[in-house]
Amino acid sequence: MSTTPNLYDALDRWVDQHFDEEVRFLQALVQVPTDTPPGNNAPHAERTAELLSTFGWTAERHAVPEADVRDYGLQSLTNLIVRRKLGDGGRTVALNAHGDVVPPGEGWTHKPYGGEIEDGKLYGRAAAVSKSDFATYSFALRALESLLAGPNAPALHGAVELHFTYDEEFGGELGPGWLLRQGLTKPDLLMAAGFSYEVVTAHNGCLQMEVTVHGQMAHAAIPHTGIDALQGAVTILQALYAQNTLYKGITSQVPGIKHPYLNVGRIEGGTNTNVVPGKVIFKLDRRMIPEENAAEVEADIRRVITEAAATFPGIRVDIKRLLLAHSLKPLPGNAPLVQALQKHGEAIFGEPIPTSGTPLYTDVRLYCAQGIPAVIYGAGPRTVFESNAKRADEHLVLEDLRKATKVVARTLFDLLS
Repeated sequence: MSTTPNLYDALDRWVDQHFDEEVRFLQALVQVPTDTPPGNNAPHAERTAELLSTFGWTAERHAVPEADVRDYGLQSLTNLIVRRKLGDGGRTVALNAHGDVVPPGEGWTHKPYGGEIEDGKLYGRAAAVSKSDFATYSFALRALESLLAGPNAPALHGAVELHFTYDEEFGGELGPGWLLRQGLTKPDLLMAAGFSYEVVTAHNGCLQMEVTVHGQMAHAAIPHTGIDALQGAVTILQALYAQNTLYKGITSQVPGIKHPYLNVGRIEGGTNTNVVPGKVIFKLDRRMIPEENAAEVEADIRRVITEAAATFPGIRVDIKRLLLAHSLKPLPGNAPLVQALQKHGEAIFGEPIPTSGTPLYTDVRLYCAQGIPAVIYGAGPRTVFESNAKRADEHLVLEDLRKATKVVARTLFDLLS
């Protein structure tokens, strides 16, 4: 009779026995702010490394050079790698979660960095995305290592790496991208922070741009002597929003992803209410479905802006790319990850765990660009909206954390057995 089911049970029991500790671990991570911007994230990495050391683990601290961080628009950034060899030969499986988050904003009924628990939910910025998976992945790995301490320890082959990084909000190039470019890691498979009820194998790309509209300031009493940059910007925005309507007719074949879309998230300009604005700056975010070509998308956005600006005499426009994150498309080698997560997800959650795409963009694309098959899976609800991620009262249902930890622990066991 196979002993594997008994070992799955042993992993589950260990997670249950240490779940209060796992919750306290997550609370400690949430209680250290990592608002990005401004992006002073090295202190959180230090706190994480301290907590990991209590497990008997050494977290390698890989500080990105200060000049690179400042040029990027951040303040400090240290990425962590934990390497645990569990047996000779076999695969190296990496688990990546990011600690940087957007600022809390307004409207909270719980302290954004309190880690408060109410009605089975843990509240706080990054409680769901994605400090939760610092906990999921760490305690899943601890559960797996606990099997090796027993008298009937199974034979495992390979290694697990934890990658805790701090640049997802700015695109990941100084997070996983930096670790990969430095040759500090090259795993065989990668699992990255996600939610519990689906295995994500594809995601949107993202193009972010800054558009500066230059006009000519003038006294509001004699507006004809100036060139209104705000009216010029409105002309351009109307053209962009007209494109956004057209995007609804472009549909993706990836389940979970609908169509491209565009959002203008920030506008600033002018000097006073009695002055014709001489300069207006706005920033846009264009989400690209996996079927789109990023270079063609960028060229088309630039065309729309330039043609619209030409219809408003006197203005001049500067267009700057801020971010280009390519979409994620499944690599053929991800099947072992997908199959194990679906099998154990259904066993633990009691329902089928489908594969899907997500309209988000993630750091996973950087691993896949290096030929590393990857999927997105972790602790969280069915949708981003349910978790309040990037909104007030972000939270995680603790039972999802418990169950996802068991799923990841069982999956690691399968991959290294």
